Amino acid sequence: MGKCTERLYNGIVKENPTFVQMLGMCPTLAVTSSAINGAGMGLTTTCILVLSNFMISALRKVIPDKVRIPSFIVIIASFVTIIQFLLQAYLPSLNDSLGLYIPLIVVNCIILGRAEAYASKNKVLPSVFDGLGMGLGFTVGLTLIGMFRELLGKGCIFGFQILGDGNRLQNSSGIVKAIGNVFSLYTPITILVLAPGAFFVLAFLIAFINKRNAKKAAEALANGEEIPAVCKPDSCAGCINAACCGKLTAATAAQTVSKPVSVAEKAEMPKPVNAAEKAAASKQVNAAEKAAATKPASAAEKAAAPKPVSAAEKTEAPAPENKAADDKSESGAVNAEKNETVDAEAKAEKTSKADESSEVKADNNEAPAEKAAEDKTIKAADEANKNLDEKTVDKDSDIKLKETMAHIKTKKGKGGKR
Repeated sequence: MGKCTERLYNGIVKENPTFVQMLGMCPTLAVTSSAINGAGMGLTTTCILVLSNFMISALRKVIPDKVRIPSFIVIIASFVTIIQFLLQAYLPSLNDSLGLYIPLIVVNCIILGRAEAYASKNKVLPSVFDGLGMGLGFTVGLTLIGMFRELLGKGCIFGFQILGDGNRLQNSSGIVKAIGNVFSLYTPITILVLAPGAFFVLAFLIAFINKRNAKKAAEALANGEEIPAVCKPDSCAGCINAACCGKLTAATAAQTVSKPVSVAEKAEMPKPVNAAEKAAASKQVNAAEKAAATKPASAAEKAAAPKPVSAAEKTEAPAPENKAADDKSESGAVNAEKNETVDAEAKAEKTSKADESSEVKADNNEAPAEKAAEDKTIKAADEANKNLDEKTVDKDSDIKLKETMAHIKTKKGKGGKR
C-alpha cells in the first residue's frame, strides 16, 4: 500500500503534470477561464486516466508490443466517448463550456504518457493509483489557474462575487460589511479572463513554485541537510521540472560556493598524507608482517592445531578377526602423522631461515652507497701510504749511496791505487 500512496503523492506534488512536467498545456491555457471549467476538465481527465490505466495494465500481457500505441488510443477513445455521453446527459452546461476539448482528451499527452510509461509495465492497483494521482494533480493545477483568473479578471470564484461592486460581503453588517465596502473598490482586470491571461497566471505560479524550491534547497544546504534531488547540480539531465531551466541548479551552486567553512568543519576534514608518512607506515606494516610470519609456533598453538584425520579414524570400528591388521594400520597412521609434523616443522625452520637470510640481504642492500664511499676512502688512504713508503725508500737509498762513495774515497786516499 505504500507504493500506492507514493504514486498519489508523486502525481499531486512531486510530479505534478501542470507545474512540474508542463504537460497538457492546451486544455490548461484554453479551458481555465473560470474555476468551474478547470475543475470539470480536471475531473473528467482523472476519470479517463483511472479507467484507461486499469484496462491497459490488465491487458499489458495480451497487447502485442508492435501495436501497443494504437491499442492504447483505442482504449482511451472508448472511455472518452463514454464520459462525453455522460456529460451531455447530466452536465450539459459543462459539456458546452468545455466543447471540443473533451474529445481532444484522446490525444492528451498526460494520458498516453502514463499508459506507456507506467500502466503497461506495472500491476493493476499501482497503475490505478498512478492515474488517480496524476489526474488529481492535473485537477489541482487547472483549478488554481482558473481561480486566479476568475478572481482577478471577474472578481468571483465559482460564481460567487468576492471583489468589485455588489460582492456578497456588502450584504452583511458590522466589520464584514466594512471589508466588503473595501473590496468593492477593486476594478477587475479583464485581460486575465482572455487568452493572454492564462500565460500570465501560469508564468507567475511557476515562478513562485521555483522560487520556493530554490529557497528550500538553500536552507537545506545551510543546515547541512540533504539537498532535494531536483535541485542538485548534477540532476538537470534527468530532471522532470521543465520550467526550471537550470535556475535552481545555479542558485544551489552559488550557495555551495559562498558557504563559509567553520573551524570545527576544518578540524574534521582529513589531513593530506605525505609521501614520507606513507613510506614509514608501509615499512611498519611490512616489519609487523615479517615478525608475524617468522614467529615460531608455541607448544600450545601446536597442540591446539587440528590434526589431520587418518584413514583408520574415518573407517568404522574393526572386526575382532582383523585386530592385528588394524593395529598395524594405526601404527602406520601414527608414524605418518609424526612424519608430517616433522616435515611441517622442517619446512617452518627453512622458511624462517629463508626469511632471516632475505632480511640480512635486505639489510646489506640497504646502504650500498655508504659501503662504496667507505671503500673509496680506504683505497685513497692505501695509495697515500704507498706513495709515502716509496718516497722514504728513495731517500734511504740515496743516503746509503752517498755513504758508500765517501767510504771508497777515504780508502783510496789511504792506500793509493790498487
